Amino acid sequence: MKFTKMQGIGNDYIYVNCFEERVADPSALAVRVSDRHFGIGGDGVILICPSDRADARMEMYNADGSRGKMCGNGIRCVAKFVHDHGICRKDVLRIDTDAGIKEIRIAQKDEKGRAVRLTVNMGPVRIVSRGCEGKRRCELDPGDVWEPLEVDGRTYPAVLADVGNPHAVLLWEDPYRLKIEEIGPKFENHERFPDRTNTEFIEVAGPHDLTMRVWERGSGETLACGTGACASAAALAAAGLVSFPVTVHLRGGDLVIEAGEGEDVLMTGEAAEVFTGEIETEVAHV
Repeated sequence: MKFTKMQGIGNDYIYVNCFEERVADPSALAVRVSDRHFGIGGDGVILICPSDRADARMEMYNADGSRGKMCGNGIRCVAKFVHDHGICRKDVLRIDTDAGIKEIRIAQKDEKGRAVRLTVNMGPVRIVSRGCEGKRRCELDPGDVWEPLEVDGRTYPAVLADVGNPHAVLLWEDPYRLKIEEIGPKFENHERFPDRTNTEFIEVAGPHDLTMRVWERGSGETLACGTGACASAAALAAAGLVSFPVTVHLRGGDLVIEAGEGEDVLMTGEAAEVFTGEIETEVAHV
């Protein structure tokens, strides 16, 4: 099986071109190849597949083999691959995901015409804290977006948001000193989230700046999370703590989150190929 290792500000996945070959068991493959000591190393596997309603389809699997609906950094890499490898050479691409079709615009190319910076229309961020159901983001009162979560006998105010996948956004002083490997799994597996959740630990660095660490369900800490950055910017804008555009500073780099039309948010960031290779596994050639 041929693969391409790609990363979006450090959020790295193993990508397979399923226009050319099909993977027999993607969940098992993700567990095997994501291991950073005995595999290729990554946050999971993303399959780039044909679609009958978009330019391509993205199917993602976390490092533990679980299926994910959407990955903001991953979809930028999918769009880059589709463009750079000639599958579809348009500058505005439509990628099908389990969270719906997303539109990606190539914002910057290098001297060889390859995409290096892309903007994704992530669609709406829904605030789903109790008491906010059914309300548009612009209709929320800042005091109503917080929902208490109890962990280890302590109550943490959180804003719960959905970007096609679930997020819990928490304010945290100096998140880089946080022992995230200890507390992250407790939020991920909290009884409030029957399907588990991604958790963002956020420090407000300014009216347009957030510092963020993230614990992703199924993958643990990652260097970046695009949907998490969108969820955090929208959640804390709804709470009255920041205003768009918001630059989210993550361990792997920066993402810029802007307001699109209506309730949509736009995310801009880099995407890059790291290396290509082959691995022995069961595939069917198309």
